[in-house]
Amino acid sequence: MTTPFDIPRTAAMLVCAGAVATITAVFVFQYGLGYQPCQLCYYQRLPYYVGIPLALIAAGLPRAQARARAIALGLLALVFLVSAGLAIHHAGVEWKWWAGPAGCAAAADQSGSIDDFMKQLNSVRVVSCTDAAWRFLGLSMAGWNAVVSLILAAIAFLGARRPAAVRGLPR
Repeated sequence: MTTPFDIPRTAAMLVCAGAVATITAVFVFQYGLGYQPCQLCYYQRLPYYVGIPLALIAAGLPRAQARARAIALGLLALVFLVSAGLAIHHAGVEWKWWAGPAGCAAAADQSGSIDDFMKQLNSVRVVSCTDAAWRFLGLSMAGWNAVVSLILAAIAFLGARRPAAVRGLPR
């Protein structure tokens, strides 16, 4: 007996795996390779923190709750479209197409004495949102995040609507 192929569950698992791989790569760059994120980098992580549990929920729903799974996958598509928008915004700031946020710098702890504050100023490394710390094939991490986010959004969308090309498969 063959097991029917569950396209929405597979789509949810692919989105989850892609999101986990992306966040893992971000942490490797930050903690393993020493690339410090800027303010916009931190904002780009938020959709992943929402998307991973949502993908797990969508994948875990039984077939009988196909409508709920489709809604969850639709929400996943929306989450990763927002992620792509944040990434495109950051890439545009890096390419100087538009201005970044005014507060795109590290903050110093202002408690304590003036001497402590001055020492902190000497040790604080400000990470600018306008400078791409790393590029591969001409794209910065923000640019690659836009690509990955659009792919994850497309997978979630296709899983939610069960595209015509695969309708012949068992449900």
